Amino acid sequence: MHPVLLSASFLLVIAIAWSFALLRRLRDWRALFVFAWLAASMLLLVLSIAGQLRPTSVAAMIGPGRLQQLAISGLSMAAVIYFHVVFQRDALTGLPNRALIMHRLGNALARVARGRDPACAILFLDVDRFKVINDSLGHTRGDKLLGFIAERLKTALRKGDCIGRLGGDEFIIILHGEHEEGAVRVAERLHEVLARPIQMSGRDVFTGVSIGIAISSRGNEGAESLLRAADLAMYRAKLQGSSRHEIFKPSMQVNADERLQLESDLQHAAKRGEFVLYYQPIVSLATGRVHGVEALLRWQHRERGLTFPDVFVPVAEETGLIVTIDLWVLEEACTQMRRWQRELPGVRDMLVHVNLSGRQFLRSGLVEKVAETLKRTELPAGSLGLEMTETVLMDDAELATSMLGDLKTLGVKLQLDDFGTGYSSLSYLHRFPIDSLKIDRSFVTSMGGSGKDARIVRSINALARDLELEVIAEGIETTEQLEVLRRLGCHYGQGNLLCEPLDASKVEPLLSAGGLPSEPGSRPPRPASSRALV
Repeated sequence: MHPVLLSASFLLVIAIAWSFALLRRLRDWRALFVFAWLAASMLLLVLSIAGQLRPTSVAAMIGPGRLQQLAISGLSMAAVIYFHVVFQRDALTGLPNRALIMHRLGNALARVARGRDPACAILFLDVDRFKVINDSLGHTRGDKLLGFIAERLKTALRKGDCIGRLGGDEFIIILHGEHEEGAVRVAERLHEVLARPIQMSGRDVFTGVSIGIAISSRGNEGAESLLRAADLAMYRAKLQGSSRHEIFKPSMQVNADERLQLESDLQHAAKRGEFVLYYQPIVSLATGRVHGVEALLRWQHRERGLTFPDVFVPVAEETGLIVTIDLWVLEEACTQMRRWQRELPGVRDMLVHVNLSGRQFLRSGLVEKVAETLKRTELPAGSLGLEMTETVLMDDAELATSMLGDLKTLGVKLQLDDFGTGYSSLSYLHRFPIDSLKIDRSFVTSMGGSGKDARIVRSINALARDLELEVIAEGIETTEQLEVLRRLGCHYGQGNLLCEPLDASKVEPLLSAGGLPSEPGSRPPRPASSRALV
């Protein structure tokens, strides 16, 4: 074969392989144009350099100079197309990036406006607890996790649906011709495909997404406006917990403005000394003696008044302020308990329980900060109980086991909070060096003498006995609940029936006496509080 033809064939093979790889990675039909332009340009360039292979060659008919110009123009066009394709794709997942997805959303809205589609729906997705997982696994593995999530999401979509990555842990999905009912079905499928754990380096990583849904039936909203609406709905879903979805309503815009003001106020709350701690006694259900207290955060807002955690903690978690708030709660609770131990009789054997957020628990340096706080406040380690949810522990069970072991070495007590509501795994539970389980209030609230929730509570008590763990039931509101828990052998309880959360000065008489002033079971039932106590 002539050397020039051999060179041309070699360059064509490279062009085909390179274009195929581009098409496979980006999954964009425009990569075919890159291949076509590149192949033609390479052939022209080879022919122009080689001159005429035969008297009737293309080079002889067109002229070497003109042929070379065509080749260079073709290569330039191929480069333009290539960068146009690549720069509209997310480098991590290969999905359309923000620029491309917004362009496609604009086209989808135009189709609705022209009557070619009845509606257009977009789903705004945010990965739950990604900051916690990213801090735990490291950024490299966090990026890989986003890639796995993107692949999972694509399996739940139809051929005509479009998914893109806006940046960070946010994705957007465009559904052509779908109203609310169809969008909700897609959201439910997305939750299902992400319910299974993702295997990473031999670990099971559990995650999910909060989804905001916005619908356009007229097509005149504008891409940015519709995206903003879906974003607001997503934040509302995130406030409801993990793996939820919400449809945008106009009232959410007002709530978004309030949230922005709340976020601004929260930034200054710590500096102004507006946070306060209330304490709720944890009582022995057998004797009525006070076993300890749980420190509960409240915000004495200048305009709102006493504000409960369910209002501001989600905002604090998203902004990262929860880390600073957690450390303040730990310091204040330890200081207060040490003061009681010095001033009140009978408090030496009591514990003060402090909740740790997911971001705080998996944050490096937690063990050192707890040790420093105990040393600074002179509180014995055995007088501090740290509470964390099972969902936080199962985000990275291996790291959680190591972290709990280090905390246990300090001598603090460890408690698994909200047990029964998260991603608990019995294969890991016996490995966690915890001292007690706290039964979630949702089981206690709906518990009847022979109902399903009563059987769940009975099972948790049996499991705790086998693992030699103490059991605390929270949210006790009625005498019926109290009696059922006693019959089931639950060790400790807390709730408004026994004692409401009190400020430090009002809880002191109970701690000094060592027990409640009267038999809890003889008190009239109190209405269940609509506010979260933790």
